[in-house]
Amino acid sequence: MSIWGKVIGGVAGFALGGPLGALLGAVAGHAIDKAHGGGGSILGRVSREEQRQVAFTLAVIALGAKMAKADGQVTRDEVAAFKELFRIPPTEVNNVAKIFDRAKTSTAGFELYAQQVANLFPHEPAVLEELLGGLFHIAKADGVVHPAELQYLKQVADIFGFDQHTFERITATHSGADQASPYEVLGVTAETPDTEIKSAYRKLIHENHPDKLMAQGLPQEFIDLANEKMAVINAAYDKIKKLRGLK
Repeated sequence: MSIWGKVIGGVAGFALGGPLGALLGAVAGHAIDKAHGGGGSILGRVSREEQRQVAFTLAVIALGAKMAKADGQVTRDEVAAFKELFRIPPTEVNNVAKIFDRAKTSTAGFELYAQQVANLFPHEPAVLEELLGGLFHIAKADGVVHPAELQYLKQVADIFGFDQHTFERITATHSGADQASPYEVLGVTAETPDTEIKSAYRKLIHENHPDKLMAQGLPQEFIDLANEKMAVINAAYDKIKKLRGLK
C-alpha cells in the first residue's frame, strides 16, 4: 500500500492519536468504519514504520497548511510544489486537499502539530530537519521565502529543538547555491580550520544520507529531496576545497 493509501485509509489513525490523528477524521472516518466492519483489528495490521510514515506525511500537510495561513495566501506555485513534493495520485488529490483545508481552518495551533511530530522523532533530528526542508521547499516555490514564512519556519524549528546556528545552516541549504555561502551550508565560517570543516562535512553526509533517512521511516516521496540536499552539501564542500586549495 502506498503512503496515500495509508493516510487516506486512516490505517494509523487510532495508533497515532493527538491533533495529527484527528485530521484523519475529516476524510477517513468512513474508511475506518469500513475496516472495522470487515473484522479484525486495525492496530494489528499497522507497523511502527507505517505509523511514523503517516505521522511524518500528515505533519508536512498540517504544517504546510498553517504556513499558508501565516503567509496570508496560497499561490499556484506553492500548490504545485506541494503536489510535486508528495507526488499525489490523481485519485487522492481531493482527499489530500480536504486534509490541507481541515488543518488550515482547524482551531489547533501549528505548535500542537509540530510538538506531536517532535515527540514521535525525539532522537532523530535528521528526520525533523528533512520535514522542515519540505516546508522550505513549499515556501520558496513562488521564488522567495517571505518574512512571515521564515518567522513561521523558525518557530517550528524552535519546537523541533534546533538552535539558531542549526536553523541558519538549514536556511542556507535551502536558499540555493547562488544565494548562500558554502560555509553557511556546512554550518561553519571562513575562519574554521580545515580539519573542522572536513569533520562538519562528514557529519552532515552521515546524518543526511538518504539510505539512513529511509531506515528512519521517511516516506519514499522525500528521498528525492534528501538526494537534492546531499548534492547541495557536496557542492558547498567542493567550493570550499577549491577556495582553500584542499584535496
